[in-house]
Amino acid sequence: MDFNVKRLAADAGTFLSRAVQFTEEKLGQAEKTELDAHLENLLVRAESTKQWTEKIMKQTEVLLQPNPNVRLEEFVYEKLEKKVPTRMNNHELLGQSMIESGNEIGPGTAYGNALIKCGETEKQIGGAEREFIQSAAINFLTPFRNFLEGDFKTILKERKLLQVKRLDLDAAKTRLKKARMADARAAAEQELKMTQSEFDRQAEITRLLLEGVSSTHAHHLRCLNDFVEAQTTYYAQCYQYMVDLQKQLGSFPTSFSNNNQSSVSGGASISVPTIPMSASLPSVSAGRSSSSASGGFSELRSSNGSRKARVLYDYDAGNSSELSLLADEVIVVSSVPGMDSDWLMGERGSQKGKVPITYLELLN
Repeated sequence: MDFNVKRLAADAGTFLSRAVQFTEEKLGQAEKTELDAHLENLLVRAESTKQWTEKIMKQTEVLLQPNPNVRLEEFVYEKLEKKVPTRMNNHELLGQSMIESGNEIGPGTAYGNALIKCGETEKQIGGAEREFIQSAAINFLTPFRNFLEGDFKTILKERKLLQVKRLDLDAAKTRLKKARMADARAAAEQELKMTQSEFDRQAEITRLLLEGVSSTHAHHLRCLNDFVEAQTTYYAQCYQYMVDLQKQLGSFPTSFSNNNQSSVSGGASISVPTIPMSASLPSVSAGRSSSSASGGFSELRSSNGSRKARVLYDYDAGNSSELSLLADEVIVVSSVPGMDSDWLMGERGSQKGKVPITYLELLN
């Protein structure tokens, strides 16, 4: 009982001594032991690393999940250590709506079929996005969070302890200055040696932890490379999905009206190496109107003969019954009874297959 009382009294005395020292320093009435320049620079670097890590984490989370309400919900589930409910992302929701619309309109129609194909692609993009988010969370966000909640908290703890040891050291220095009696000076000198030793030891511990921030930088650099690689994979998948979709939509030339063609050609053009947008959206050339072109094809169908035609745009066959085309080549086209009015039978040497009339210009 007496031991505990004495210990509490000693702790109270130590706390009071630190408080007095801190107050006198703030008032300029007491000297303060400064840390060496190297240690101060390490502290500044660690604090800067912490601040920028927090900012990068926050902006990455916004990138991966732009909806603040969903981010808050995920944060609550994480704190409760519960699994976040699975939900479709925006691409998957759009894809689902397109597929349902296409089935309602009719998968046998050009528009309905195109809607279904677009919906399937949107869902593929949604899946790629989900994989990218998962990869970024594991390989990028988690290491950053571990630094903030682990290593940096340890640094803060040891930094505060260093501050306490520094106050004890300066308080001991003050008591030595004020000591007048020989016994008091001897006790003060002994206390100063002890507090100096504890301060030096704590400064070394803090320095070693702060120098470990260099290893953190190296680790975060590897995480950054992983993040960039995940982004590269994600965007490459999205690009390929859209290129494949564009090729599929090229087999539905009549799904675009002339008004839509003019609005697209009047705006900013988007092209990809495999198949230009202009190939999927052929516009009427200045040399012939749509009416005269339609008249020429109507005459060809009514005569049951054959004529030469110049290919206006590249065309990739959608299946084995179609013929792939190259821009500016000349082929022979003819009408087959029962064939869709938007298609003709094309011949190039021994090759034969259906071709869309919107990709052709009849020659005299």
